[in-house]
Amino acid sequence: MRISGLLTDDAVLAEVGARLAATRLARNLTQQALATEAGVSKTTVERAETGLSVTLPNFLRILRALDLMDGLEQLLAPPLASPVDLVRREGRRRQRASGRRSQPSPDRRGSGGPRPARFNWGDESPQDEA
Repeated sequence: MRISGLLTDDAVLAEVGARLAATRLARNLTQQALATEAGVSKTTVERAETGLSVTLPNFLRILRALDLMDGLEQLLAPPLASPVDLVRREGRRRQRASGRRSQPSPDRRGSGGPRPARFNWGDESPQDEA
């Protein structure tokens, strides 16, 4: 039987119990051996296999003893991030390049001292021309 949302809770429990029993028998384990390996009572294994409710910790112990814990990863996979969350995590993308700056300009150094005179064409001294 395929487990789906259309089944009643009792039907799902009965199917899960039948699958636990089939897995136990395929591994050639008795109910007592499985109970001992899982650290639960034989009655707990019997209840799980007949589709009666057991506590979640006991159910997990049975799954672990049958080496079925990896199935929970498929059953309850981590939720996928939404596209909006991916954009938020990525941060802001650069829109344009700022160019290279070799040194900060003298008037932007914040020294608080006097500003150097600006260069004007024709102000060169004769020594600069040589």
